[in-house]
Amino acid sequence: MTHIVLSAIVPETAANQRLDLVAAQLFPDYSRARLQTWIKEGQLKVNACAARPRDIVYGGDALSIDVHLQAEQEWQAQAMPIDIVFEDEHLIILNKATDVVVHPAAGHRDGTLLNGLLNHCPALKEVPRAGIVHRLDKDTTGLLMVAKTLESHAQLVEQLRLREIKREYEAVAQGVLTGGGKVDAPLGRHPVNRKRRAVVEDGQEAVTHYRVLNRFRSHTHIHVQLETGRTHQIRAHLAHINIPLVGDPLYSGRLQLPAGCSSRLADCLRGFKRQALHARRLTLQHPVTGETMTWEASLPQDFQNLLAVLDADLRAI
Repeated sequence: MTHIVLSAIVPETAANQRLDLVAAQLFPDYSRARLQTWIKEGQLKVNACAARPRDIVYGGDALSIDVHLQAEQEWQAQAMPIDIVFEDEHLIILNKATDVVVHPAAGHRDGTLLNGLLNHCPALKEVPRAGIVHRLDKDTTGLLMVAKTLESHAQLVEQLRLREIKREYEAVAQGVLTGGGKVDAPLGRHPVNRKRRAVVEDGQEAVTHYRVLNRFRSHTHIHVQLETGRTHQIRAHLAHINIPLVGDPLYSGRLQLPAGCSSRLADCLRGFKRQALHARRLTLQHPVTGETMTWEASLPQDFQNLLAVLDADLRAI
């Protein structure tokens, strides 16, 4: 169990403000939500006395934190293979395989990446969601970042909020694009199918950029970059502009084979049972050193095979 003891004096420049706002300024390594929790639980005090988040503090007031971190939830550690690309005492970057659920949920309480991470690094039990800062869908492959400490978690969440983390994907879409573009359309729950996301007026802001990497007879290999990070964002946005991902069981609808396609391509498309989406490149500032760091993950074999078959089909014309 980690014991955190911190203290700070409120400067005159921060006087006459709410306690929770001043605490966020003086203890920037921790999220505002966590600081508010500590205030409400009496673990963050003003002049050794409990206070409320909305209470006003003054210059010279002494803020103190004394807390023993508890496990976030009673998730079980389970041994599973994890492809770690980078790891230090603050951060893990991993390459997620297909058919792996990231976080426990209804129907997937065990065997998730979170369970495997707790086995790899038991201290993650003290970090929200075992340090998982963002998610990839079950059948999306590629790079995922995990914070190993509360301080790193707060820093990475803030970078995401400020849109400073660069997340780049590769995908294969149905249809032939003439050029790249941007989808700027709010996303929310689909009005009929609750498992899907859809463009809706009152949805959350969502912005996706894409450009063409290669064109085939009836498909396009594209580079995608997220500006925001909503659930199913790439899948829903590309379906919205009528170029759904190959193999997407939720957004692509019934499989339609290209006219005159070879039996090899037909078999490949029928056998590709997941969305053709891979988180290829990730760039961020290290949460402690501030160094700009970039990682890349090669396309998985099934994705490479799909591109090879599409290329062979194009060359056979």
